[in-house]
Amino acid sequence: MQATVKWVDGAQFLGESGSGHSVVMDGPEDHGGRNTGVRPMEMLLLGLGGCSTFDVVSILKKTRQAVGDCRVEITAERADAVPAVFTKIHLHFLVAGTDLKEKQVARAVELSATKYCSASIMLEGAGVEITHDYEIVESAEA
Repeated sequence: MQATVKWVDGAQFLGESGSGHSVVMDGPEDHGGRNTGVRPMEMLLLGLGGCSTFDVVSILKKTRQAVGDCRVEITAERADAVPAVFTKIHLHFLVAGTDLKEKQVARAVELSATKYCSASIMLEGAGVEITHDYEIVESAEA
C-alpha cells in the first residue's frame, strides 16, 4: 500500500492514495490553515469508521441479513499533552434493515472489533481504549 501527501500552502496538504484518490487536509486558521479540508486526526477517525462499517455490512450480508443502511457515529477523546494522541474512541453503529437479528448484528460488530478491522485493532494495540455499541433501526425497505 502506498500514499503521497504534498504540502500545498500554509497548513493545507493534498493526500493521494495508491489507488489514485485525492483528499484535501487542512488546519484551522489559528494554525496557519484556511479550514478547507478535514484535519489529519479527523482523517484517522474517518478511516476507522470506514474500515469498521465495511466489516459490519459485509458480515451482515454474508449471514443473509436484510441490511439496508449502516452508519457509525464516532466520538473520541485526545490527550491534553503533546502529542495529542487519541485516548478513547467510541463507535456507535446504527444498522437499519428488515427483520435484522440482534444476535447477528452484535456478532458483526464484535467480529469487526476483534478480528477484521485493521484500523481498530492497530489503534487498540497502541493503547487507545476503543468501545463499540449498536442500535438496530427497523426499516420498511432493505
